[in-house]
Amino acid sequence: MPQSPAPVFKAADDVSIEAPVIVILQAEGQALGPRAAALDAAMGGIVSRACSAPAALSECGACIDLVPPRAVSARRVVVLALGKADSLTAFALAQAGGGLGAHLEDKGEDEATILLDPIEGTNLAASDILARVALGLRLRRYRFDLRNTKPVAAADKAWRLQLVGADTAAMDAALARVNAVAEGVEYARTLVNLPPNHLHPDSFAAHLEPLRDAGIEVEVLDAAQLKELGATALLAVGAGSVRAPRLAVLRYRGEGSSDQPLAFVGKGVCFDSGGLCIKGGAQMFDMKADMAGAAAVVGLLLALARQKSPVHAIGVLGIAENLPSGHSLKPRDIISTLSGQSVEVFDTDAEGRLILADCLYYAATRFEPSVIVDLATLTYSVMRGLGSIFAGLFSTDDAIAGSMIAAGETVGERFWRLPLDHAYDEGLKSPLADLRHHAKDMEDGDAPYAAAFLRHFTEDRPWVHLDIAGKELAGEDRPLGRQGATAFGVQMLEEWVQASRKDA
Repeated sequence: MPQSPAPVFKAADDVSIEAPVIVILQAEGQALGPRAAALDAAMGGIVSRACSAPAALSECGACIDLVPPRAVSARRVVVLALGKADSLTAFALAQAGGGLGAHLEDKGEDEATILLDPIEGTNLAASDILARVALGLRLRRYRFDLRNTKPVAAADKAWRLQLVGADTAAMDAALARVNAVAEGVEYARTLVNLPPNHLHPDSFAAHLEPLRDAGIEVEVLDAAQLKELGATALLAVGAGSVRAPRLAVLRYRGEGSSDQPLAFVGKGVCFDSGGLCIKGGAQMFDMKADMAGAAAVVGLLLALARQKSPVHAIGVLGIAENLPSGHSLKPRDIISTLSGQSVEVFDTDAEGRLILADCLYYAATRFEPSVIVDLATLTYSVMRGLGSIFAGLFSTDDAIAGSMIAAGETVGERFWRLPLDHAYDEGLKSPLADLRHHAKDMEDGDAPYAAAFLRHFTEDRPWVHLDIAGKELAGEDRPLGRQGATAFGVQMLEEWVQASRKDA
């Protein structure tokens, strides 16, 4: 895959002044711990003087770069500020790690020892603190590049980082989880970053093959199988493309997991031109990322499988291209769906809900899951309504909705619950079909109507719809990632799955 090699993290018992780069994690208002104090003494008090400056440690993620004296052979010592101890969270620590990653890369460093002394005033275990910093560093480290020729640089090497200050067994366990999460995020980012001539319905299955190595079963249904199955809505969306739609099923079953799975459904429109209701040029430019929901499902299952989580999870991906041609879906077409319900089509640029209709029903009836969660870059209205901070969440289950929102707050992927009310069904009535596929006025808060439409295909199972439109790409570098794909949703769902398993 076209991405930089992942950093190699290793737990260590102690820090050596022979290390090329030493990083001290330090909270605001606290004295240096024993390891940092010993290093400070060897450096003639340089570390403590730097940390004593007003507000030096107040900004979590800020780096103080120090040049040690000759008595210490390290090239540099970096103090990574953590802010106030009582404000430390998993997300803040990951952001701090991202800041450290950017700093080390800027300095051309690819090897470091990160040390942590006990921090007073936080309930977080030392292993979790170090692991979350490592996660942020790794996520910020990810880069995607398809150039055929480029100079070899430090950025292309695997970083080597030792982590000091936690019990080795606990550290190894925490690293196993964050490395699994990072691998899932990185894989999802790469899928979204791939150009549309590299990732499309004909090639998507090849990009799923590496999942088998993690213990994930992969099944791909082609157009003939979808026709026999009756997945007419999915086929109709992709009818305008020379590349026929697919439906991919991913299955991971951890040791000791329950028979009834969790089901995750992803919208996988590899390119969305809008179909016959074609988008404007500016709107179309980033539509290679309209499969970000499917990519997030792939990343989630990979994260669960890599850490051998004892859960049973199913992924269902609806894969298609929405393109204009003489075969394309047309406004006012009436199509059938896998559920048997007929749908009157209006705007062919609202194709995602048609794909999800078949995929939701397929997941509900084939696997009878305990919960169904779908992710989709679905509506412009959720972007206008919630802006750049929150993604939209709709749910038939209050407890699940609350736990997902909490999981999102933990990892920094934030969701706001939006209304899912039967009153919206009034706008979906058609005189000619069982449903019209969106309300008459597309500008009238379309996101709740889309959710109301999708509920008709869930077989009344506990269900969450995540509208992640606008969150799939970042226009500039951020603390936890570079410009490009974000893999939004992978971390929240992994956190939710693990928290739900512990609460069960």
